[in-house]
Amino acid sequence: MPSFDIISEFDKHELTNAVDQANKEVSTRFDFKGTDSSFELNDDKVIMTSQSTFQLQQMFSVICAKLTRRGIDIACMETGDAKPSGKGMRQEITMKQGLDKEVAKKIVKLIKDKKLKVQAAIQGDQVRVTGKNRDDLQDVIKMLREEKLEMPLQFENFRD
Repeated sequence: MPSFDIISEFDKHELTNAVDQANKEVSTRFDFKGTDSSFELNDDKVIMTSQSTFQLQQMFSVICAKLTRRGIDIACMETGDAKPSGKGMRQEITMKQGLDKEVAKKIVKLIKDKKLKVQAAIQGDQVRVTGKNRDDLQDVIKMLREEKLEMPLQFENFRD
């Protein structure tokens, strides 16, 4: 019986490369000279530090550009508030991975509302879709790509 999994992940190595590239750009840009602006990566959190909130906004656009260029969807980013820290400001960006319960339930509900001949089951932080016909599974993938969900989705383990 054909099946596939719906997940939401990103490549951590590409995240590390994007943060390194963003640090390199911030260190060479003229508008950041002498500001001690930097990016730091802790697990799935990117921490931006600079002297002002304006510079944090500029750094946010730099990291977004680097992540996009590296193939990481910026929809999986959750930004925190800018907080004072020592001499400057600090802001955390959390990179979300895996499907939340609410998003998984929404995906299952969308699939059931289309009345396709498939079954969707939540398995941890992913959703497995099974059906008798490969075309039905491809219709599910097409339908989910057209939907505007708050998280980027990937489809893997497509088996016949």
